[in-house]
Amino acid sequence: MEEQQALADLRNAVVSGDMDSTASLAEAALTQGVGAAEILNGVLIPAMDEVGTRYESGELFVPEMLVAAEAMKRALNVLRPLLMEEGIQPEGRVVIGTVEGDLHDIGKDLVAMLLEGAGFEVTNLGVEVTASQFVEAVREYGPDIVAMSALLTTTMIRMPEVVSALTAAGLRDQVRVIVGGAPLSASYAEEIGADGYAPDAASAVKLARRLAVALS
Repeated sequence: MEEQQALADLRNAVVSGDMDSTASLAEAALTQGVGAAEILNGVLIPAMDEVGTRYESGELFVPEMLVAAEAMKRALNVLRPLLMEEGIQPEGRVVIGTVEGDLHDIGKDLVAMLLEGAGFEVTNLGVEVTASQFVEAVREYGPDIVAMSALLTTTMIRMPEVVSALTAAGLRDQVRVIVGGAPLSASYAEEIGADGYAPDAASAVKLARRLAVALS
């Protein structure tokens, strides 16, 4: 009974964005004998799915999603070493960054945190990431997905440069490329040779899941 209460409390804390308690609640669940993988798959991922659903319905807004994602991340930090010990494989591996010339990172960071909450291993390259840096990251981390963000019409033109650089390096067939940001559209993603477009963070997680399943 205590075990179930600990899990319910953790889920509620993530959904409500209670950043101060999620780490201790995750530790409490572990103390009750719940496995790290069970906490991830049975609590954290469903909790973030609920957050995404509430966002799509208009019940939550971006600031609230950011707080919930940070709350989830604090619990995930407790679980991560144990997940590695248990040999739990991620849903997929993602390299994400904001393209060269663009300093906007809130949306990109939210996508990164939600992807982590969905069970992906995420390497966040930050902002102003050049095409060559994306290429090097693909070589180093071997991701399944490359995710690019741009918030300006003057920087979105860097996205096809990244696609071209991946192609020139012989890496394009190894990864799926997804893009997002205010000035983008599905037609633009198709035009530049990306594999998908997401209008918001919740949609990005769904897209990454579809692509990961297709790759498996």
